[in-house]
Amino acid sequence: MKASRKPAYAHLMLGASAAALALTAQQAMAQEAAQPAPQAASNDAPDAIVVTGIRASLKSSLNIKKTGIGVIDAISAEDIGKFPDTNLAESLQRITGVSIDRSNGEGQFVTVRGFGPDYNLVLLNGRQMPASSLGGSSGAPASRSFDFANLASEGIAGVEVYKSGRATLATGGIGSVINIKTPRPLDRPGLHGSIGAKALYDTSVFQGAAVKPEFSGVISDTFADNRIGISISGSYQDRRASQAQFNAGWREGYLGYENNWGSLPVDANDWRGNFARTENRPGPNTVYQVTQNAGYDFTTFRRERINGQAVVQFKPTDTLVATVDYTFSQNTIDARTNSIGVWFNHNQTSSSWTDGPAAGPNFYAESFGPNEGKDLAITGAVAANRSRNKSIGGNLKWDGPGGLRLELDGHHSTAESKPTAPYGTGIAVGSAIYGVKNQKVDFTKGIPVISVEMYPGAEITAANIRPAGNAFRTAYQRDEINEVSFRGGYDFDASFINSLDFGVTYTENKVRSAFGVIQNDTWGGTLSKADTPDDLYTIRDLPKDLAGISGSNDPSIIPSYFDINTRGLITLLNDRIGICATAVTPGTCLARFDRDRTTRERTIAPYLQTTHTFDLGENPAHLRLGLRYERTKVDSTALVPVPTGTVWTGGNETAIVYGSESSFVTRKGEYSNWLPAVDFDMSPFKNVKFRVSYSHTITRPDYNSLQGGTTLDSPIRIGGSTGASGNPDLLPYKSKGVDISGEWYYGPTSYISIGFFHKVVKNYINQTQVNQPAFGLTNAAAGDRAREARAALGSDATAQSILNYIGNKYPQTVAGRDGAGNVTGVKSLADDPLVNFIITQPTNSNQQARVYGWEFAIQHSFWNTGFGTILNYTIVKSDTKFNNALRYTVPQFAVTGISDSANAVLYYDKKGLQARIAYNWRAGFLGGYGFDPYYTNAYGQWDMSASYEIKKGVTVFAEGINITNASRKGHQRNDQTVFFAAPGYARWAGGARFTF
Repeated sequence: MKASRKPAYAHLMLGASAAALALTAQQAMAQEAAQPAPQAASNDAPDAIVVTGIRASLKSSLNIKKTGIGVIDAISAEDIGKFPDTNLAESLQRITGVSIDRSNGEGQFVTVRGFGPDYNLVLLNGRQMPASSLGGSSGAPASRSFDFANLASEGIAGVEVYKSGRATLATGGIGSVINIKTPRPLDRPGLHGSIGAKALYDTSVFQGAAVKPEFSGVISDTFADNRIGISISGSYQDRRASQAQFNAGWREGYLGYENNWGSLPVDANDWRGNFARTENRPGPNTVYQVTQNAGYDFTTFRRERINGQAVVQFKPTDTLVATVDYTFSQNTIDARTNSIGVWFNHNQTSSSWTDGPAAGPNFYAESFGPNEGKDLAITGAVAANRSRNKSIGGNLKWDGPGGLRLELDGHHSTAESKPTAPYGTGIAVGSAIYGVKNQKVDFTKGIPVISVEMYPGAEITAANIRPAGNAFRTAYQRDEINEVSFRGGYDFDASFINSLDFGVTYTENKVRSAFGVIQNDTWGGTLSKADTPDDLYTIRDLPKDLAGISGSNDPSIIPSYFDINTRGLITLLNDRIGICATAVTPGTCLARFDRDRTTRERTIAPYLQTTHTFDLGENPAHLRLGLRYERTKVDSTALVPVPTGTVWTGGNETAIVYGSESSFVTRKGEYSNWLPAVDFDMSPFKNVKFRVSYSHTITRPDYNSLQGGTTLDSPIRIGGSTGASGNPDLLPYKSKGVDISGEWYYGPTSYISIGFFHKVVKNYINQTQVNQPAFGLTNAAAGDRAREARAALGSDATAQSILNYIGNKYPQTVAGRDGAGNVTGVKSLADDPLVNFIITQPTNSNQQARVYGWEFAIQHSFWNTGFGTILNYTIVKSDTKFNNALRYTVPQFAVTGISDSANAVLYYDKKGLQARIAYNWRAGFLGGYGFDPYYTNAYGQWDMSASYEIKKGVTVFAEGINITNASRKGHQRNDQTVFFAAPGYARWAGGARFTF
């Protein structure tokens, strides 16, 4: 019997769909400190000198940090059109306490002080930005995470990371609020610009061109006595890359005494004889996990990124400025994945295990009889997806008499992610060679080693491949934000109160998230070998394309995989057996949405803030007091598909069948919060500053948790099926945080800082589970017909023979047959046993967590040598931890993402030559958990860059990312329950930039 294929194909979908600062981090009050206006050139100095580069940026950031109120981190462009890294996430990881998640070797999401992407809010010029993605392969997109890979860095003036709240800031990030700033022409009068071009060489490419172009440009000018300003920027990048990766799915964490399907034999009485073939079997109270499937994925993708921005400013008087801006970004991914792997039936197995309390496999193996027809899974996947972001905004700012300030700001912004090919956002088209004799996975290597032995006549060649099951998944997400803000303030000339700030913001956030799937569970095979053209499968050297991580050259590893013409295979199967006959659009494989959700959040947020300056003893001190009130109403509408029955396709695979009926369900929720914020700083000694901040912040639940209606997961699983429903009445996560820091500025560009942070977070979301039947669904696999077939055919009967027996005796219950007359599915009947589903619903728990830690930073310039260094280390702790030694059914609570991180940068900046080498490291961390946890191992990466100004305004440069080819790996309860492992690849770039 074959196990459920859902976990492995989820990995395939993720792979295909996703494939699709030399400047340091500075704590600064960048947003609220005005930049000095450029000085006009005097008659004695006809050419004004503008100092740029690493050292100038460091000095400017240090001065802002030293004189500002509160604590933030900031990164600034070194020159117009020149940001320290080509990717914003790569730049942000240089900041103390910030680490990033990478996809296909490129920074994508950020984690701040242990709080992951969903806990960080992204703003563009102070405005809340929408976010969209296509999620995984098993459901509608649900994340609020902003994908930094969508934005090029050339059009960015700076980035600010607010780690503590303040009344004037939009809320939504208990980890941080990240404000991306773009250039404004009136901030730098005159004509300025930059044009750059570079070639990007990616060492990961399996075949084809590895060098691709990238272009960028920005131009800014002012007119009419600097009353009118226009700036335009744009960039284009065409990247080709590849990624090899091991993926594995695992059974739940059993205890050693249990006797479940997939568990190890309990004693020598095991009828299969597996007990004698189990070495160092986990004890009765030891938790262990058994691998369900394992495979190698080889993804090749093209990523085309286009960014653009236009800004127009008009200053009719010295006190009034009007700004209109438009920002556009588009990220298009076209990916192809070829996979080869094995599935375990857990019958004739052998294995070896580490010691507990959470044991892991040294190896796990299974053997099969010559008539079992065990499959070696060969899968092709394609994904062509596009994410597009648009934002148009306007701002009117007036500096009135007597210190009065008024500002009106509004924007309409959208983010949309959808497929660009007729196959959906992520697919898996299965093929197989039937005839595995033995299969084994060795988990003791850097990358687990899969080995197979085939029976004669089933060699790993194209001539022996047959098509099998397939799945076409279509996802869609669109996020629209309409926001209007009125802000005002009054600056006092001389008083205990320096300023009074007030304002109100109205935000409407409307998110549509949809998902559908066409799935054909014909994993036993469809067309014969003779009917399947060999030229659809081109054999490739597996160890060669997997190179770069230990174990890839093991002599026992599967020697080959196949480059599949997946589009040609889809055409063949659709013409012959109509695999996409139910597509919503004829001639495509686009699935009809059976999950379609719309969530609308409306938030009104007034605030009041005062700043104060006074002497504490003989030393100056500053105090900022703020209070923000937020009230949010939530409306959630969900399309709920109505199941009509189930079809047993053999083994433990039972599909849910849906009819044309569906219904929309709408639910509502509402919550409000008072959010105070206090910042205090003083200078007890010259060049020494002490700061304290206290604030309340919130993060809103993910969209999946807010959706209404109930959905069921297919296929049905032996031992329990699953489903989910949402809860729009959820409260947001709420944090109460304290920051304490001390800083010593011992040189013009040198300082040392130490900071402590402490957050208490409540309103965590738990999943409440109810075990019950749903929609009256039954399971033929557990019914009288199945029991009759097994009794008649014996214990060694194959899944196909059982289906054929039922089909021949009860033909009216047959769901389908293949070309050879074999039964492909049996319909369930009303008198079959009901299917119990574990339905989960999110609820706010009374659990709370403490997240705390230390941040250490040093920035030091080595006199006038041009050399300098930036070092920082962040310690993050929590009072929660996942216990790997507990059975998977025991409820647990742990904060994810908690880990230490560090950065080290050595730079040189003198006489037109700039160079930087940087190392970024993050310790291992808990990435998430459901029934079982998954961890990402510690990772460190070296990057470098260098540039030389060969003549005024003309610079040549070179860059290297991950220059040591660092690899990545993740595990579950034990270090050897590896769920992914991937070699790393260096990327190199060289080019030139002209600045004027």
